[in-house]
Amino acid sequence: MGRVSGRSCIVTGAAQGIGRAIGEALLDEGADVCFADINAAKVAEVAAANEARAKRNGGLVTHAVVDVTDRSQVRAMIAQAVSVFGKLDVKFNNAGVNKPMNFLDVTEQNWRFIMDVNGLGALIGMQEAARQMIAQGSGGKIINTASVASRQGFDNVAPYCASKWAVVSLTQSGARDLAKHDITVTGFAPGVVATEMWEGVDRDLMSIGAAERPGQAMEEFSSDILRGRVATPQDITGTTTFLASRDSDYMTGQIVMIDGGMTLV
Repeated sequence: MGRVSGRSCIVTGAAQGIGRAIGEALLDEGADVCFADINAAKVAEVAAANEARAKRNGGLVTHAVVDVTDRSQVRAMIAQAVSVFGKLDVKFNNAGVNKPMNFLDVTEQNWRFIMDVNGLGALIGMQEAARQMIAQGSGGKIINTASVASRQGFDNVAPYCASKWAVVSLTQSGARDLAKHDITVTGFAPGVVATEMWEGVDRDLMSIGAAERPGQAMEEFSSDILRGRVATPQDITGTTTFLASRDSDYMTGQIVMIDGGMTLV
């Protein structure tokens, strides 16, 4: 039996990168997983690619298309997962975006785009998951994706940093409010992770003059990592599966740093 056998889970932002790895690691340990993402074609492809993995480990897999800033779509995603799995035990609010801009160039549009997805999206995801869990009456777990950027500000990604500080605050607020319903709220904070999202950030940093060549930004950001290398998505999933499992039942309101020793706070 895996650590999450029989648990039904939703992971947003699951068409690639950390979100996909989270979902696949949950399937490896027996969970039912709904891969959810705004990219309809890609998330359907990911779910189909994982059907054999789910069957092999005794779980089920489905997928949903969702804009996490749209409450009606979030509700529909949860309803779909519950219709397939019969319940919702674990909700990962992992969907996130970044669009680097130099500090003095940050626009209202840039701020709203990032804060809506990363901040408001997390809030809506927490609220709607909690409502389903409360209705079920058997508790649950809500797990939010923060970032090393939730511990310090960086000059080229100020709105992203602010949005991830918001995720930390929402995690603490949700933990306080939902404890009476036997719902825990935790999160994790990756550092530099080699994903498709980082590739986009790398290109954006070059376009605004913050880097001169591909890979430079990752090298500079990761130069102080005590483990001596950037993370892969698989470096993250041992912790995320733990947070989804009963082994973490006494944890709530906490953010676990998974940054290889990049930030010691």
